[in-house]
Amino acid sequence: MNSESEHRLIHLLKNQKNNHKLCSVHDVNNFYTMRCIVKEKEMQQMGFKCVHTSKIELENMEESGAEGIRVRWLIKKDDGAPNFAMRLFELQPKGHSPLHSHDWEHEVYILEGDCRLTCEGQEKKASAGYIVFIPPNAKHQFANVGKSKLKFLCLVPHHKSKLSL
Repeated sequence: MNSESEHRLIHLLKNQKNNHKLCSVHDVNNFYTMRCIVKEKEMQQMGFKCVHTSKIELENMEESGAEGIRVRWLIKKDDGAPNFAMRLFELQPKGHSPLHSHDWEHEVYILEGDCRLTCEGQEKKASAGYIVFIPPNAKHQFANVGKSKLKFLCLVPHHKSKLSL
């Protein structure tokens, strides 16, 4: 960065409103970087989201046939994601989704616990570290067969039903 650019950047930093952003400039071998800490609300307005999952509401899944399931909508259309939603599901021991199908796929990553997956009549067991793909229109179910909470990430394209698993 030339000295004129450096002076402009430092001037911008000094004249910003501290209640909006906290920034600093770092020189590493003549490579300047600007690090900013921005309030969560501003990040969301920018189309950027960075928040701990505990700050996102944990909702009960009220769908018929579901038992012991709660969900956090981590990323959704309101966050500026035009195509996909990311959800974090938590199933209590013996909790399960209904056996159901719909016209969108699921991409799933098991974070913790023991899961029995049923898909088109086939059963598989999965635990932390497993990935799962459920194709569109496949009849499927997730069930917690362990003694502790089952947690998994589930990515789906946006669809009409808010809580469908």
